[in-house]
Amino acid sequence: MAIPLLLVILLSGKIEVGAVELTLSPLSLTVLRGHEARFTCAATSQWTVMVWTLNNLPLVTISRETGVLPIGNPNVTAERSSTSQRDSWMLVLKSVERNNHGEVTCALQGIAMKTASLHVQEKGNVRIFGRDKLAFRGQSVVFECAAAGWYPQPNLQWQVNGRKTSEGEYNISSEESEKSLFTVTSNLNVTAAVSSDVDCLASVSALLSPLKSSARLTVVAEVVQEEADCTVPLALTGSLSALLLLALLCVCTVLCYRQRRQSKAGPQEAIRFDPSVFAIGSGAQVMRGQVNLGYASEGPADAAYNEINVGTHSQMDFVSFLKVPDVVSSSSLSLTNEGQAQLSLSDESPKTVRRITTV
Repeated sequence: MAIPLLLVILLSGKIEVGAVELTLSPLSLTVLRGHEARFTCAATSQWTVMVWTLNNLPLVTISRETGVLPIGNPNVTAERSSTSQRDSWMLVLKSVERNNHGEVTCALQGIAMKTASLHVQEKGNVRIFGRDKLAFRGQSVVFECAAAGWYPQPNLQWQVNGRKTSEGEYNISSEESEKSLFTVTSNLNVTAAVSSDVDCLASVSALLSPLKSSARLTVVAEVVQEEADCTVPLALTGSLSALLLLALLCVCTVLCYRQRRQSKAGPQEAIRFDPSVFAIGSGAQVMRGQVNLGYASEGPADAAYNEINVGTHSQMDFVSFLKVPDVVSSSSLSLTNEGQAQLSLSDESPKTVRRITTV
C-alpha cells in the first residue's frame, strides 16, 4: 500500500508542475549604468512563494498572501501587476551597476523557474581634437576623434555635412583600461572642397541616439571661379572692355581734331566780326577823319582776302590811334588826289607823326 501511495504523490507533483505556465519578460534586457531595469514574472497556477535572484543571489521574496517580504537592499523593489487571468509581479532595479550584469531568475517555490539576461553598458564621452579648422581649397585636412570610457567597445562613425563617410576614409584603434573601459580613437582625412560640418559619433546599443562631437571646416577663397564655368564669361568680358576702350579713344581723337580746326579758324572769324573794326568809322569821325573813296588795295583781287586784310589793317591802325597822347593839337589837315587823309598831330615839340587811313 505504501508504494502505490508514493507513486500517487509523485504523479500529482508532476501533473502540478506540468500544469504551471510561467512567463518572464523580457528575456534579454540591455540598459546603461545608472538607469532602471524592469522584469515581469507571471504565473497561471496556484503558488505560494515567488523568489527573484540575480546571479543566484536572492533579491526579493514575495508571498502570494502577504506580498513583498522585507528587503535589505534599497535599490531593489517589486510591484504587483495583476490581470484577470494571470498573477504577475515586476522586479525593479532602480539604478543598475556594472556588477549587476548577469542572469535574473524568477522561481515559484520549486514548481517552475524562468531566467532572463541583464546586460549593463556604460556611456563615455566623445571629442574631436583641434575643433574648427581653416584650409585652402584642395588641401588635405585630418580630424582626430576619441571616444573614452565606454563599455563595451563603442561604435564610432564620421559624418560630413550629415552624410556618413565610408569605412575606407578613416581608421580606428581601441584600447581597454584596467576597469574594462574602452577608448576608441579615429582619424578622418578630408580634402577641402567646400566649407563643411564634420561630426564624430559614438554609440552603444543601449543608447537611443549616439553621442556627437562637431567641428567646422572652413575653406578659404571658396568664391574663386570654377575652371570650366567662368573661362568663357571672363574672355567675353575682356573682349568687350577692349572694344569699348578702342571706341573711346577714337571719339577722343575726333574731338581733339575738331577742336584744333576750330581754334585755327577762330582768330580770323573774330577779326572778321570784331565790333571794334566797325567802330573805326565813328572813331575817325571824332578825330575829323574822312573816308578816302579812291583807295584801292594792291593785294590779290579775292574779295574775302581783301575783307580780312582791310579788317586787319583797320584794327592795327585803330590800336595805334588809341596810343596817341591825351593832349593832342591839330596843326594841319590835307587831302591828296589819291584819296588819302593825313592827320598831323603835334604837341609842344612834335616828333612823331601818325597816319590813319580809312577805307
